[in-house]
Amino acid sequence: MTEVFDKDDPRKLETVISFLEMRRPPARPARPVPLRKLAIMRAEKPPVGFYLYLYRSVGAAWNWTDRLMMPAKELEAIIHDDDVEVMVLHVAGVPAGYAELDFRNAGDGQSELGLFGLSPDFIGQRLGGYFLDWAIGALWRPGIERVVVNTNTLDHPRALALYQKAGFEIVGRETSWLVPEDSVERPAES
Repeated sequence: MTEVFDKDDPRKLETVISFLEMRRPPARPARPVPLRKLAIMRAEKPPVGFYLYLYRSVGAAWNWTDRLMMPAKELEAIIHDDDVEVMVLHVAGVPAGYAELDFRNAGDGQSELGLFGLSPDFIGQRLGGYFLDWAIGALWRPGIERVVVNTNTLDHPRALALYQKAGFEIVGRETSWLVPEDSVERPAES
């Protein structure tokens, strides 16, 4: 999820990335649907602008920057890939968060929760655990032997615990550096 930058860059923030995996579907039942009007819908080949709206809405507070620096055509190639599913959680018709399900390594038995989160207005409403359970269920398809995700110490303070509670186990950690969003030089639109 996090792009590695030059640790000597004066704008950088140090973070520790935790790499997690799940080797079997959770044994416990998924959390029930919260008592709200909600829907999870795939954004099929979303426009880059809409995708970046979701990305910023969910990730700005947590210093998500890698997709902001990516040239538009490169980002479009990822989010339009048939093996990448951008799933948007809607609450009462409003986009409340999203999950990026990545099956590009499914041939090797792996799927990835590439990005996951809620917009700030929807945090604390018991939606995160429900949506994560839903995403995990969607990532376990025939032939998948391992589901992976990563998070870092700049992410939501409860992100790591939420992933572990859902059944992910830490398999590695590494120190990295990223440039905060207000320091990001955006590439020219292509």
